[in-house]
Amino acid sequence: MLDVLDFVTAVDRIADRLRALPQSRLRAGAAAEGLALAREMSVRAQRLEEPERVPREMPAAGEFAVGDQVAVAGRDLAEALRAADDAEGLVDALALVRGVRL
Repeated sequence: MLDVLDFVTAVDRIADRLRALPQSRLRAGAAAEGLALAREMSVRAQRLEEPERVPREMPAAGEFAVGDQVAVAGRDLAEALRAADDAEGLVDALALVRGVRL
């Protein structure tokens, strides 16, 4: 059975990869892809936590911060999924993270 820790582990892998990439790779698209992932996870978490409110967009904090943004958004989503006991959402979120190619 899938566990929230599986999701957090996958998020950590992506965040660590982003933190380790050279600036040239970040500028070549990896930072944009990481930010898109962080924003999507943030929106999903907000929809679970505050369904009546329009989700706010995570701001771009720069190419060197994107790994941290992925980690924070991923943990927020993990907690929201755990609190909502949303197994289907967890499966979808894990597929989203595993689909990222850097």
